[in-house]
Amino acid sequence: MKATLWLIALATILRLIFAGYTGLGVDESYMVAAAHSFDASYFDHPLVSWWLELGARALTGSAAPLVVRLPFVSLAAITSWLLFFITARLFDERAGFWAVVAYSVSPVFSLAAGCWVLPDGPVDLALAAFMLATLRATGFIDGKPTPNCWLVAGLFAGLAMISKYNAVLVIAGVGIGLLLAPRLRAQFRRPQLWLGVLIALGLTTPLLWWNAHHGWVSLHYQGGRVDGGHLRPYMPFYVWGGEALFVLPWLWLPMIWAQIRALRAGPAQAAPWLLAWAGLIPVLLFAVISIWSSTHILFHWAAPGELLLFPLLGAWARGISPRLRNTVAVGSGALLAGAMLFIAAEVQFAFLPHLDRLSKPGRSPLLQAIDWTSIGPQIPPGIDAIAAQRWYDAGKVGYALALDHVNIPVTVFAGGPHQFAFSAPPASFIGKNVLVLSMPWTMEQTASFCASSFQSFTPGPVLTVTFHGHVLLAMPTYIGHDMQAVPAPRA
Repeated sequence: MKATLWLIALATILRLIFAGYTGLGVDESYMVAAAHSFDASYFDHPLVSWWLELGARALTGSAAPLVVRLPFVSLAAITSWLLFFITARLFDERAGFWAVVAYSVSPVFSLAAGCWVLPDGPVDLALAAFMLATLRATGFIDGKPTPNCWLVAGLFAGLAMISKYNAVLVIAGVGIGLLLAPRLRAQFRRPQLWLGVLIALGLTTPLLWWNAHHGWVSLHYQGGRVDGGHLRPYMPFYVWGGEALFVLPWLWLPMIWAQIRALRAGPAQAAPWLLAWAGLIPVLLFAVISIWSSTHILFHWAAPGELLLFPLLGAWARGISPRLRNTVAVGSGALLAGAMLFIAAEVQFAFLPHLDRLSKPGRSPLLQAIDWTSIGPQIPPGIDAIAAQRWYDAGKVGYALALDHVNIPVTVFAGGPHQFAFSAPPASFIGKNVLVLSMPWTMEQTASFCASSFQSFTPGPVLTVTFHGHVLLAMPTYIGHDMQAVPAPRA
């Protein structure tokens, strides 16, 4: 147990270093810039992750990267401990230690979910707690069923669903696993289980209320991912390959093998059976959808299901060659820690000269790792709002202005404004002077799209994003005076 606590502490320290010494990525910047109030839900995701960063800002009066990331780093430490506890009680403490090792060296879990301002951290903790409560309710943790734990399971199932929509796939998988296991099917006769279901559904009420009052826009957006074009039968292998890279291939493959073994063993080994079912639907569903979907399937979407396979992976790891296991663990940890420290050091000190020249102008990966704070002083006087053409540009600009305490709202004129359509609707700037970012269009395209919506539309300054004195990005602008109408979507 002490070794596990030291491991969790070391991983947390590394995450804190990364959190404090690198800028927010595109999605993180967007979440901070687009959320202005504690709402019942939001366009992209339910409320929990938004409320966490809003709460951090409200308590500290700061939007600094470490401040808004700190809740997510804290959640990762708790999730690590829950994984250890589940695995240690189902198998032994050695298996629990190796489960936490695997979680801590996996980039998609330790870094993306464990540090960044994203819904993945909250949903991981909620699902781990839901699984622990389910295993207690069914008797696999304490040796005898504890029916009242179904109420706790319902609480964390509800929290998972108001953290990220795909949590429902994991919860559904556990429910199917219960139904298919004869010795567990009797749990559905317990009133506590159904009270837990009511608690979970009750917690989703804000999400449903917000969607009902906004034309079910979030559900349409998420459901639109299944819309299809032409068939691509090879795509599941591409998706699984991407998921393996995000987890680490030498972890993902034995993880899936352990899942398959648990499913083949059947419900006689009920605890591994439930864990395997928890991960089954996310791992399969997104790969299957990719066969026809016109949407690019993101590789981290299956991660909430893969999270609950770490106990099976830990149990598998304790039985392999110690030399191989230790070499893989140390090598993987060094790879991730080295990458995190390298990025943080480069952002702070720019010790690699001319790194930006390795990419095309405006395409440097450093643009993701730094905050665009150089643009604040370049905003001309008399500007009431800034309009980007893409939500992620608006996110980076809006977050930079928040860091500099520049109180100018940011909106999105072109299609796909996401949460900006609600937090800063373009129509609210009628009669205002707007600085319009031309990127990614040409100046002529921007003028064609926007000029007729303003009393006058004249070229503005070129805003530059700099990194230790080097220009990484130049953004041409227009100044639109006295906005008369919202620019219409381009044909």
